[in-house]
Amino acid sequence: MSAARPSAIVFAYHDVGVRCLRVLLDAGVDVPLVVTHTDSPGETIWFRSVATVAAERGLRCITPADPHDPELLQSTRALQPDFLFSFYYRQMLKRDWLDLPKRGAFNMHGSLLPRYRGRAPVNWAVLHGERETGATLHRMTEKPDNGAIVDQFAVPILSDDTSHEVFGKVTLAAEIVLARTLPAMLDGSAVERPQDLSQGRYFGGRRPEDGRIPPHASARQIHDLVRALAPPYPPAFASFGGQRIYIERTLRTDTLPDAPGRGLRLWHDGAALWLIADDGHALRVLAARRDGDSQPLDAHAFETLSSGSWLAADA
Repeated sequence: MSAARPSAIVFAYHDVGVRCLRVLLDAGVDVPLVVTHTDSPGETIWFRSVATVAAERGLRCITPADPHDPELLQSTRALQPDFLFSFYYRQMLKRDWLDLPKRGAFNMHGSLLPRYRGRAPVNWAVLHGERETGATLHRMTEKPDNGAIVDQFAVPILSDDTSHEVFGKVTLAAEIVLARTLPAMLDGSAVERPQDLSQGRYFGGRRPEDGRIPPHASARQIHDLVRALAPPYPPAFASFGGQRIYIERTLRTDTLPDAPGRGLRLWHDGAALWLIADDGHALRVLAARRDGDSQPLDAHAFETLSSGSWLAADA
């Protein structure tokens, strides 16, 4: 008589959720329940659907507003799962869920823990000019992102990478981490190591208004902010001549342009659009648009904003 397959309840969302769910299924793990989110109508959905993968594989999939509903917890206990996995599920799971699986609850986090614990780890890493990040599989506790590490995998962040591009690398890192460590988890030989929490800190979620470009930021700081918030996220912005301008993509240069004016300003040289920082260094603007305008703002369109060649940022 063959042994029963190991089983796992899976809470998942986003691309990481899709790829990690597929890793479990590819390894022969029985997934009697998938818990995911209903897509928010106010959010740009650029990532793949966990619910679609579950439907394709004939898995039971639910989208509860409150995953801690007593009836849901009670019905799930009867499944007696070996594991619980959380792959980019957006709600914190409380003790009742963490104690439910026989062999533990585990989360995949999009950073090299203990660094960048908390929300939006990829965006924060890019914003701070980090040169690497990654994915970490760790045991879940009641405090977010502080349980023992099972495995992690690092990926590079290039100087012009956007958060969207880095997230693609982190998604692959998450798949690698789970695929290479899952056999040891299933046979009980996986070794966990505690986090040194002094080597990192928590970060909160970000709001669209947090994308305002500080008037005295350096060119490098502005470039990191722009690429951290580049589409599909709400982009970085500043106001010029009473109009909000979204800066969606920039390129750093090593030259100090002979541009008129002082402080943060937009300037065009007849061919390209430039964002000049308060430190005098320039960023070539590769993509920008005015608030409410779907058309790109380029050097030619800039002429409709100003009769001159430059505009200072509004105070």
